Amino acid sequence: TMVEVVRRTAGEITIPFTVGGGISQVEDMTRLLRAGADKIGINTAAVRNPQLVSDGARRFGSQCIVVAIDAKFNAAWGEWEVYTHGGRTPSGIRALEWAKEAERLGAGELLLTSMDADGTKDGFDVKLTRAVSDLVTIPVIASGGAGNEEHFYEVFTEGRADAGLAATIFHYKELTIGQVKGHLAAKGVEIRS
Repeated sequence: TMVEVVRRTAGEITIPFTVGGGISQVEDMTRLLRAGADKIGINTAAVRNPQLVSDGARRFGSQCIVVAIDAKFNAAWGEWEVYTHGGRTPSGIRALEWAKEAERLGAGELLLTSMDADGTKDGFDVKLTRAVSDLVTIPVIASGGAGNEEHFYEVFTEGRADAGLAATIFHYKELTIGQVKGHLAAKGVEIRS
């Protein structure tokens, strides 16, 4: 079913897109990339089997492999912990260590979701994003918490994110992508047109 959805989507849109969810082996990646996906996103499967990141990167190139990291602040540790299964299950893995390891394994990008900020519309977790962005050399996509245009500006400048992901504000037409891009351009942030 997912392969057919990817095939139909690839036939309708002209922008690159990433597919994730339920991908646990290189063969899954092969089917989805052949169907038209540009990149593959993995989270739980990568935590369970880090070799999957290396195998995917070796087979398709690092640019095709996005490791998604769902992170939540662990007060006992004084830092962030990786969560799996859609952000529901603590892994016992420190997020900063996992980000560095994912890069070492061959990930081409990190999709970093703050479970603390997700759904709040109070802004991205700039501190988490900055910590990861300063640690790795691959692009970091910030996710979780976007509520207005200024939140994107903050995560790009203070958080040093390479991209920002938002869902609710766009799905419910609270903002348009054009409004966000216009705001960022007006503040001197380099963006793709």
